[in-house]
Amino acid sequence: MGKTGKVYLVGAGPGNPDLLTVKAKELIEGAEAVVYDRLIGEAIIALLPETALKINVGKEAGYHPVPQEEINRILVEEARKGRDVVRLKGGDSFVFGRGGEELEELIQAGITFEVVPGITSAIAAAAYAGIPVTHRDYASSLHIITGHRKKDGKLDLDYDSLVGLEGTLIFLMSLSSLDQLIKGLLAAGMSPSMDCALIENGTRPYQRKVLGSLSNIEDLAAAQAIVSPALFIVGRVCSLATQFDWFDRLPLKGRRILAVQHQKTGRRLAAALSRLGAEVRLLPLMETKVLDFALPDLTPYTTLVFTSANGVDAYFQQLLAAGQDCRFLAGKKLAAVGSQTGEAFLKYGLYPDFVPSLFQGETLAREMLANNLLTPSDRLLLLQAKEASPGLGKALDEGGIPYDSLAIYETFYNHQDLPADLKSYDWITFTAASCVEGLARCAAEAGAPAADFTGLPALCIGPTTAEKARQLGMKVTLPPEATISSMADTLVSIYSSANA
Repeated sequence: MGKTGKVYLVGAGPGNPDLLTVKAKELIEGAEAVVYDRLIGEAIIALLPETALKINVGKEAGYHPVPQEEINRILVEEARKGRDVVRLKGGDSFVFGRGGEELEELIQAGITFEVVPGITSAIAAAAYAGIPVTHRDYASSLHIITGHRKKDGKLDLDYDSLVGLEGTLIFLMSLSSLDQLIKGLLAAGMSPSMDCALIENGTRPYQRKVLGSLSNIEDLAAAQAIVSPALFIVGRVCSLATQFDWFDRLPLKGRRILAVQHQKTGRRLAAALSRLGAEVRLLPLMETKVLDFALPDLTPYTTLVFTSANGVDAYFQQLLAAGQDCRFLAGKKLAAVGSQTGEAFLKYGLYPDFVPSLFQGETLAREMLANNLLTPSDRLLLLQAKEASPGLGKALDEGGIPYDSLAIYETFYNHQDLPADLKSYDWITFTAASCVEGLARCAAEAGAPAADFTGLPALCIGPTTAEKARQLGMKVTLPPEATISSMADTLVSIYSSANA
C-alpha cells in the first residue's frame, strides 16, 4: 500500500487574498489537490498551481450541489491516493464551517490532518465597513450567531438572552432570515432605533454596506438590492461606521480594472491597484517558454541588451543550467529596456549599466548614442523574444552600430479566459506591447470583432505599448514614467481630480 496523504483544513478568510495567513498562502501555492467552497474568491483560486487537482464542492445558501457526506468521502479518497489535500473553507473552518465534522471523518479513516485558522468574515467584514466589533464606550462583548434557518424555515434563538447581553451581535448567513431576526430582537425588548448594518461581499473590492436601525434596515436593504453573501451586525458600534470608514475612501474603490499580463509576471500592478481599492482581474493571456538555445560566445560583444524581464529570466535559466553564473558576463555592459527589465537583474546579483527614460527599444538605442555610450567600435548582442519588435534593430542600424540578435524565448497565447464584455471594465492596463498584441490575437481567435476595442480606456506603461493600443482604437493614457508605481499614481490622480 502506498503513502497516504495529509489533509490541511485551511481557513481562506473572507475572500480577499490579502487577508490570507502566511501559512495558508504557502499551502495554496504548493497544493497537490484542493477541495474548495463557493465563497473562495477567484483571486485566491488563481494562486493555485496549474498542476493542482481542483475540486469545487460549491455549497451556497439553500443549495448544496455536493452533500457534506460526499465532501468527507472526497477528502478521504484523495488522501488515500497519496495526495496532500488542501481543504479550503471560507473564513475560519470552525466558525459555522462544519470543519469539525470533516475532521471526525478523517480521524475515523485514519487520515492525518492539520488545521490552519482563517480570519472570519464576522471580524473582517466589520473592520472593512468601519465597525469596531467591541469598543469600551459602546460594547464590551461580541457574539457571533448563525442566521441560517433549519429545514422547517425557523430559527431557534434565545432572543431574550441575546438582547440582555447588550453586546455586538453578528449574524452570519442571515439575509434570508433578516425579517425573523428583527422581529425576534424587537419582541425581546431591543429598541427599534438600535443601530445596525448589513455588509455584502465583505472585504472584497465590490463590498457594499447599508447602515440603519432595526426599524428601517429591511427597507434600506431592499432599496439597495443587497444579496448574499451578507452579514447582519446589530449594536451601538455600528454608529461609528461612517466615522471609521477607510475602505470606501480608497481612491480606486469601485473601479473595475482588467490587467492584461504575461502568465508568470506582472502581478505587481494588480497588487498595487487592489491595495488602492480597485477590483482587479488579472488576465494572463500569454505564457512564455524558454527556447533551447546555446549560450553564445560573448567575446565579440561589448554590450548585452535585454528587452524584457522574461528575457533576463530565460537567459539566466540557461546560464545556470550550464553550470555558469553572473561571472560569465564579466566585463560586459548590460542594458535593459524598461525598469522592470532592469529590476529583473537584481535577482542574479547584477545592476544594469543603462535603462532608457522610456520603455522602448528605440529610445534605448538613441539615448545610448546621444550619451556616447555606443560607438561603431561596439558590438551589441540583443537577447529578446522570437517575435521581437524590429524597432531596436532599426535604431541601431541608423546609428551605425553593429549587433547580432538571439531569440531566447517565445510567447504563446490563450484566449480561453478572455472576458465576454471588455467594455464592462473602467480600465484595461498593459505593461508591455506584447500584452496588447496578445489581447488582440486572443480576441481574434475567440471571434470578437475588432470594433470591440474602439474607445476602450487603456493605461499603457510606455510609448510603444501605447501605439499598439491606439492602433486598435483604444483611448490611451500614459503615465509620466514607465513604472508600475507611476501607472497606479496616474489612476489615483485621475479619480482624485474628478472628485475634487
